[in-house]
Amino acid sequence: MKQTATLFARVMMLLVAISIMAGCASKLPPPKADEAAPNVEYLIGPGDMLNIQVWRNPEVSSSVPVRPDGKITTPLVEDVVATGKTPSQLAREIEKRLGKYIQEPIVTIMVTGFVGPFAQQIRVVGQATRPQTLPYRQNMSLLDVMIAVGGTTDFAAGNRASIVRVHGGKQEFAVRIDDLIKSGDIKANVDMRPGDILIIPESWF
Repeated sequence: MKQTATLFARVMMLLVAISIMAGCASKLPPPKADEAAPNVEYLIGPGDMLNIQVWRNPEVSSSVPVRPDGKITTPLVEDVVATGKTPSQLAREIEKRLGKYIQEPIVTIMVTGFVGPFAQQIRVVGQATRPQTLPYRQNMSLLDVMIAVGGTTDFAAGNRASIVRVHGGKQEFAVRIDDLIKSGDIKANVDMRPGDILIIPESWF
């Protein structure tokens, strides 16, 4: 009997905590509509696939993945740090290393599988159909994110969702996903920023 009462008390405390959090979430401000989108250069991250072409030297050209430690290995070049660099920056680094073996090498790098560095990834958690991490793309919007994750589940409280933004200082904003994808209210669409975390809570009923 005592255990049942204790369990009931814990459940009540949890419900109170959820109620308080929901109340706080409903009071969050919307994202600033006049905030200019950042001009973000793509940075290589772990898991990216890189197509490395060395002009007139196909024997040292290759396609390689960026390892979890952020490094790559290509013919004649071992363990070069790739993560956090633009493709052009990495190409110049490889040219320097190949210069020991090839006269004036010209390297071109194309990213063929996009993941990006962790700091720029968009994270979707909670009641999305497919919660996941997405690479940030220039001018990416909330609608783009919802299409990528397949919308929300039947248990989602989309209009109580929020975005935690770390770009430009940590902030939290309220977003109206149900109004956007179910009612077609385009005014509910907002711009995403590198590193945003989209939290979609569960509905109480």
